[in-house]
Amino acid sequence: MKKIMIFILLLLTAVTFSYAERIKIEGSTTVLPIAQRAAEQFMELHEDANISVKGGGSGVGIAALIDGVCDIADASRAIKQEELDKAVSKGKDPKAHMIAMDGICVIVHPSNNIQQLTRAQLKDIFTGKIKNWSEVGGIPEKIVAISRDSSSGTYEAFGELALNKAKVRTDALMQASNQAVATTVAQTPSSIGYVGLGFVTPSVKAVIIDDITPTKETVISAKYPLARPLYMYTNGAPSGQIKDFFDYLKGEEGSKIIEEEGYIPLK
Repeated sequence: MKKIMIFILLLLTAVTFSYAERIKIEGSTTVLPIAQRAAEQFMELHEDANISVKGGGSGVGIAALIDGVCDIADASRAIKQEELDKAVSKGKDPKAHMIAMDGICVIVHPSNNIQQLTRAQLKDIFTGKIKNWSEVGGIPEKIVAISRDSSSGTYEAFGELALNKAKVRTDALMQASNQAVATTVAQTPSSIGYVGLGFVTPSVKAVIIDDITPTKETVISAKYPLARPLYMYTNGAPSGQIKDFFDYLKGEEGSKIIEEEGYIPLK
């Protein structure tokens, strides 16, 4: 009888866990810090919640949503038409949820004497027309360009906002995450890279672009030329615990998380 009772108890426990909603979030490394903290705090408030979060890039997250591998795709860019067409062909209905504003910050090593650049100079540096810091008022040293890889939403947004869709120079060092770019720039005195606003630390220096410093104020007012929205995508309108998660993220606690991670809440 005792063994039977234990078996029934284990069976009931298994059934309970099988009905617990599992939420998978995947995509942008820019949005990743927001998603991770929000998921952790949401699970503390909801004992039955089970949320996993990982990066990989905006393109990876959107592809995972289209393939039904994740429930929420983090993206630091809007979904592309070809991605939308593919989603429709697979019976998916991607819905965009703007969660915050961000500024793509151009960063250099703190020892670099360059304080500001124009967008024209920035384009020439990242397309390879300008190859030496002396050409923009710096010391005579070869520029090492650090870029995100092509699966990144930050790469896409930077290409549109800073490069007018021109291709990044072929000798650029491509990195898989914002943190990898920031770390590489911090360790390479002659380098230049770009990251989300939340990844700027004292180990790197943010460059003024077109006389506008990247700050929360200049991003939210759209004065900063490299400002952009951040998204989470779902398949159709969210429901159940996914809706509860979005309600939490869009509420007071979610806004606090967004701000503490260095981004700009929408309210």
